[in-house]
Amino acid sequence: MTREELYILPIVIPILLAQSIYLFIDARKNGPHHWFWGIWGLIQCPMPIIFYFIFAKKVFSRKGERKS
Repeated sequence: MTREELYILPIVIPILLAQSIYLFIDARKNGPHHWFWGIWGLIQCPMPIIFYFIFAKKVFSRKGERKS
């Protein structure tokens, strides 16, 4: 690893851990597949959290449509 890559690790690791922990806890409260969301959150950022909000939480819904 180069010196520049070593400076990025202390920034990236906490971001991935925070994202993974949030996804795991929130998915556990709201439905199944919490392990999937937690592990996927450890692998990359920010796609897992974007997909979670769109598909699992259904944040973006049509007007007048209630969340179940």
